[in-house]
Amino acid sequence: MKTTRLVFKTALKLYILILLVTSSCTREPILKDILESDFYIGTALNFDQILGKDQNSLEIFRKHFNSVTSENVMKWEKIHPELNKYNFEFADSFVALGERNNMFIIGHTLIWHSQVPDWVFEDESGNLLDRDLLLQRMRDHILSVVGRYKGRVDGWDVVNEAVEGDGQMRKNKWFEIIGEDYVQKAFEYASEADPEAKLYYNDFSLCDTGRRAGVVRMISDLKSKGVPIDGIGIQGHWLFHYPSSELLEETIQILSELDIDIMITEMDIAILPRKREYTGADISVNFELKKELDPYSEGLPDSIQTKLANRYSELFEVLHRQRDKISRVTLWGVHDGQSWLNNWPIKGRTSYPLLFDREYQTKPAFNAIVHAVENED
Repeated sequence: MKTTRLVFKTALKLYILILLVTSSCTREPILKDILESDFYIGTALNFDQILGKDQNSLEIFRKHFNSVTSENVMKWEKIHPELNKYNFEFADSFVALGERNNMFIIGHTLIWHSQVPDWVFEDESGNLLDRDLLLQRMRDHILSVVGRYKGRVDGWDVVNEAVEGDGQMRKNKWFEIIGEDYVQKAFEYASEADPEAKLYYNDFSLCDTGRRAGVVRMISDLKSKGVPIDGIGIQGHWLFHYPSSELLEETIQILSELDIDIMITEMDIAILPRKREYTGADISVNFELKKELDPYSEGLPDSIQTKLANRYSELFEVLHRQRDKISRVTLWGVHDGQSWLNNWPIKGRTSYPLLFDREYQTKPAFNAIVHAVENED
């Protein structure tokens, strides 16, 4: 009888051990653990996620990411809608959420030509401000926003998209009223508000030689003047064919010569057809919705799913190889249903640009990244 019990207990222990080993082998990889020795892996959160209304997204966020960016809540129109009115409710919730989860927190964005109310540039009569008055409004805004989160937000996208595709400065209202040094002033004010925060410049299509050359010139000039700038964000709004691995690697190498941090800041892969070839990310661009431009409204074919997985694998192979030059990669959203690409550059489409689907499940692209990184090691 004792022998029978001993055999039974031994068999039970062996069975439990097998279950544990099998469970550990089939357990879903954790993205931040896979990339722990390489760079921060981040995501962007929307209003519902920040307010806790989308718990499924927050479970993914906590499990797989160690950096977080505010998708919209810190943009000027949201946080400072009127001259003497700030709305910090959502930004406060965002920062608190990041702190509770030990995230590297990014504030996005302080100075941009888009999503800025008209009043910022105008007096009470609707006339454009002069240089000094606009600089004062810029400084007040930056000191108020950055100052509120001093020591809590780790890094700021200080200036967003200041350079055109031909390498010239974008002729936005900041440039027209203040002049080219508005970029310099923005970084100086941000450093004044929080000397310890990391300060970044952020732009799209930096693999295009014209814009890339213009940004390199601008940042080199800022650094020569002692302007506090810590890094450059390459907005990774990419396509199946753009950029090539070689072009991305070349861009990272060229930007690394500026001796500042390099980040991929808004990564997603646009897979839907467009009315014309367009590799940029200018949110003012929008085209008419036609059925042929929304081909996957009923679901993504396996062939395209595989193509997307291969594309993510290809890009992460480059990023992993260049990990000594890259400090962070941020996906622009948690899941496909959240993505801005459902409404840009054509409103009302069904897009599939991220690593998690609309049911919050991992896609083949997720596993492709894990495989690419582990194979590189």
